[in-house]
Order: sequence, then C-alpha cells, then structure tokens
Amino acid sequence: MELRKEILAASYKEQVLAIAGWVGNDAKRFAKLMQLFLEDEYRVVQRSAWIISLVADKHPELLTPHLPEMVARMETGGLPSAVKRNVLRVLQDMTLPPDLHGPVMNACFQYLEDPKEMIAIKAFSMTVLSNLAVAYPDIKNEIRILLEDLLEHDPSPGIRSRAQKVMKRIG
Repeated sequence: MELRKEILAASYKEQVLAIAGWVGNDAKRFAKLMQLFLEDEYRVVQRSAWIISLVADKHPELLTPHLPEMVARMETGGLPSAVKRNVLRVLQDMTLPPDLHGPVMNACFQYLEDPKEMIAIKAFSMTVLSNLAVAYPDIKNEIRILLEDLLEHDPSPGIRSRAQKVMKRIG
C-alpha cells in the first residue's frame, strides 16, 4: 500500500478504517504512519492523526515509542485542531512516562486557557490533566480554577459535562 496516497484519498470513514485495519498491529507500518503525521503537509497530518487514534485504540503499545515525538508535536505553534484533538484523545487513555508529564501538562493548561480552542480539545485536556493530578496533586487547585472559569464563560454542554466529571474526580 502506498500509504501517503491512500491517506490523501481517504475522505470517508470507511477508507480511514480500511487504512487503520491495514496498519493493524504492525510496528513498521505504524512507524510509516507516524512519520507522515510528524512531517507531512497539513491534510496528510490531519488525516494521519485520525488513523493513529483508531490504531492506538486497539494497539496502544504501538504508540509508546512515538510518544516523545507526538508530545513535541503538540508544542508546535499553529498545530491543526484535528491533530490536537486526536493526540489528546489518545493520551487521555494512556499512562504517560514521567519525562513527558511536564510538556503534556503545559500543553493541556494552554489549551484550557485559550478561549478560541475547540470544545473537544478542552474536554480531552481536562481528562489528561485529571489523570496527571493523581501523580501531581498540587495541580488540582489550578485545574479547579480553570474549570470554574470555563463553566462561567463557556457553559457549553460538552464543557459542562466533562468539567463536572473532572471536578468530582479531583475532589
């Protein structure tokens, strides 16, 4: 399969699922997908992010060696929303290595503080931060303050639902 060509042609969910199925639990194929995600043009990066999240749902172990690169990508300015959303969606269900806690925390706090950020990105950031609060209880108060502010200024159903769950979880 010519992966980049297939990704560019994948405009329907069925095509994306087929590519994810082709990658399966093959580490070499996943590495090719990650390379496109990290280095290619906007459209390829955006579509690759969706495929990565689908593969990671079934085979999270494939993601582990690529986590440092993914987190470094999160720190890039002007990152497409689809990339942030899919990376955070994957990270919310993973145990992160301690050396990535700081950069992930910083990115998530920035996303929560940005009034222009998409609701899904904020929701996933809340979950990632609540997971990290287990190891870093000192951040609970900062999370709480940000969530209270979000609930006051952006009381959308998605924000409200996730914020209430996170507030309950962090105590």
